[in-house]
Amino acid sequence: MSEKYSKFPEKITVFSASWCPDCKRTKKMLDDRKVAYVLVDIGRDNEAFLFIEKLTRRVKIPTIVFPDGTLMVEPTDPELADKLESS
Repeated sequence: MSEKYSKFPEKITVFSASWCPDCKRTKKMLDDRKVAYVLVDIGRDNEAFLFIEKLTRRVKIPTIVFPDGTLMVEPTDPELADKLESS
């Protein structure tokens, strides 16, 4: 497996799937706050799926990786808001 994805990405990276309601909620929150992020659909990118599986030991989405190495798995809106405000 190549290192296409990083534990310390340049931009916030959201690993999601098009069918996932929690992913849609998270993307809407980021969009509403005009937060720049990279969106990766693990349903269309097997390497991304394997990266998340390795990183979290199971695949749960959305998984958000921040440039500082922070990882959030299925965050609530308040949890994500707190992280965005502290960054």
